[in-house]
Amino acid sequence: MRRVAVVAVPPVIPFDLAIPELIFGSALVDDAPCYEVRTCTAEPGVIEAKGSMQLVVASGLEVIADADTVIVTGTGDRVAPDPRVLAALTEAADRGARIASICTGAFVLAAAGLLDGRRATTFWVQSGALAARYPEVDVQPDVLFVEDGPVFTSAGAAAGIDLCLHLVRKDFGAAVANAAARLAVVAPVRHGGQAQFIEAPLPRESGTSLSATRAWALERLEAVLTLDDLAGHARTSVRTLTRRFQAETGMSPIQWLLHQRVERARELLESTDLPMDQVARHSGFGTADSLRRHVSSRLGLAPAVYRAAFTRLSPPGGGVLAEKT
Repeated sequence: MRRVAVVAVPPVIPFDLAIPELIFGSALVDDAPCYEVRTCTAEPGVIEAKGSMQLVVASGLEVIADADTVIVTGTGDRVAPDPRVLAALTEAADRGARIASICTGAFVLAAAGLLDGRRATTFWVQSGALAARYPEVDVQPDVLFVEDGPVFTSAGAAAGIDLCLHLVRKDFGAAVANAAARLAVVAPVRHGGQAQFIEAPLPRESGTSLSATRAWALERLEAVLTLDDLAGHARTSVRTLTRRFQAETGMSPIQWLLHQRVERARELLESTDLPMDQVARHSGFGTADSLRRHVSSRLGLAPAVYRAAFTRLSPPGGGVLAEKT
């Protein structure tokens, strides 16, 4: 079981603080939890939160000492984080712990010097302030999350979910990460380079969305799905479908389908020994050549190379997954 320490820096953003417990708590192997998640703060007890809530954090920073991953969540303190927190983060990084932030937690990592010379991101509204205050940080203002060595940073709110799912996938593979997403009833893993926000305003609320159509498509990735098929299920025109898809996901319907098929292929490559033509068929690519072309383009590795590097096999009788090296 891997240990995750979640660091609350008051005033905390309650939603951000809840994300690691939700996602890591949903990661299971053979129905056993993959992570132990503990939340801590410099001064245990009632802590200040943004908004009308009061929160109680019982543990102090000693929790960080044996954590494999340390995550600082969103905070309203972007100027003078507690020196005790900065020292604890530096010590964790020095002993090789994985360090991450959600939303404005990036300001705390930067204050600790952990982002110096690294690429990083934060909530796009605050990206300019992060770059101005810490010019030694290479701020990426328009992505969901950034991985730079052992340090991970995410944009605001839901992007923290994407980052945590990404960490689960790195630890236990795509199958466990996608299962965690389903259990937590959130979207499957999105790639970190996706844009944080959409320039165009959302359409007027009509009482419906395309979530049901996306769920329908996910159940039929093996089939040939056309824009007409998606529009027919959504009971709308192809033009309206495309516009709403872009507004809701930041991608066109075809881009979204391709992304989901690559994710399905990753899961199959990691968790099965199916021949490539069957992986291609089950993920909707049709042929091994098509699978090879799309997976190589998206992941930078041919499917066979990806499988050799990242296959995870359940040992006899169950237990923790093992990564091939």
